[in-house]
Amino acid sequence: MAAETATAGLRTFWSGTITFGLVSVPISLFAATRTRGTALRLVDKNGAPVERRYVCSKDGKELDWDDIVRGYEVKKGTFVIVTDEELEAIEPRKTREIDLRTFVPVDQIDPKYFDSAYFLVPSAATNKAYRLLAHVMEKNQRAGIATFVMRAKEYVVAIIAENGILRAETLRFADELRSAEDLELPKPAKPKRAAETKFERAIASRSGKLDLRVFLDDYAERLEKLVEKKQRAHRDVVRVAAGEAAPESEGGEVIDLMAALRQSLGSGRKPARRSSARKKTAKKR
Repeated sequence: MAAETATAGLRTFWSGTITFGLVSVPISLFAATRTRGTALRLVDKNGAPVERRYVCSKDGKELDWDDIVRGYEVKKGTFVIVTDEELEAIEPRKTREIDLRTFVPVDQIDPKYFDSAYFLVPSAATNKAYRLLAHVMEKNQRAGIATFVMRAKEYVVAIIAENGILRAETLRFADELRSAEDLELPKPAKPKRAAETKFERAIASRSGKLDLRVFLDDYAERLEKLVEKKQRAHRDVVRVAAGEAAPESEGGEVIDLMAALRQSLGSGRKPARRSSARKKTAKKR
């Protein structure tokens, strides 16, 4: 079964081919993380959503999109205007390949370089090359380092194999990271042995196996319960006046990505579905 069918209903961020030497592995990228739907929107006291408008800071005049251009600030208050055509001319060359340039030990990659995570799903009818690449990389604990272009931006990416599945971690560029020296902290002094032993015992008493599932977003849970309680009590519930457009939640089914990926790799299991509320994306001006 092709991955496109198994992951129908999930948004593909990018599709292309992993290449190195004469090997080509067609894949699609799917986000490995999701944002919980607990964000608050700005509305007026009558419940009408607040719109974002662009206003000139000089005369307070409201601007249409056609009145707005992009500027690069070279110094305070001085901008160089850059046109869309000029930006398009310097965009990185569009390609559908993730060219693995080198393979490095996974533990050599400092976690602070990790930015966004994606699952790589085989997008061809056969996934033998995908399976073999994932197996060999995981067996030898190697990550493939490559660059690729997505949405007119070039990324450095680490391809990592885990449990037979390939994952892409986009990496921050070296000049995006701050150095500890920037903090100008005093040099650490050598601690006394008694104090060191006390801390070692305290750490040992709390040592265990990592399980991030026990760490929950308590604020999101409390916010959802607060909203449910006020809604049941019909307290502070406001509705948009007739004729006003407002985003409404709609029921839908979301396919579990991991189950779909296992199916595409030949496990034979059907993708698990679970109910979820989807919010319509607010139309941008």
